[in-house]
Amino acid sequence: MTFNRRQLFLLSAGVALAGAGGLTAAPARAEASATDKRISDFAGGKEPASGKITLTAPEIAENGNTVPISVKVDSKMDGDDMVDSVMIVADGNPNPEVATFHFTAMSGAAEATTRMRLAKTQNVIAVAKMADGSVYMDKKEVKVTIGGCGG
Repeated sequence: MTFNRRQLFLLSAGVALAGAGGLTAAPARAEASATDKRISDFAGGKEPASGKITLTAPEIAENGNTVPISVKVDSKMDGDDMVDSVMIVADGNPNPEVATFHFTAMSGAAEATTRMRLAKTQNVIAVAKMADGSVYMDKKEVKVTIGGCGG
């Protein structure tokens, strides 16, 4: 399709007016209720207990773009003491669920390490679901000095 000069001018003016009309997007943030709902859905409605799971995260992250985190669950990885999955959430990010790791008996150990983006100072939460249906949780606050998600 070809445009003549007048059509191109009108199209450009329309785009400029739409942009000037206040169509700006505000940065999205997850609500605490969305994080709680996601944890409740993952846990099957059970209240997570403390213990068995250890979340390792820096107390202060100088750059929110790459925050290293590790999670480890004390488990024999056999029978009812096996870890089915571990979910990591960040309650201040636009999408609170960061990662979910699934384990089998062939995993040998329920450990995972990754990097994540954090938009601001917030809680990072790890939730482990066991084969017997029990659920464990650990939480760390990470202070971010430079935001990674537009912060």
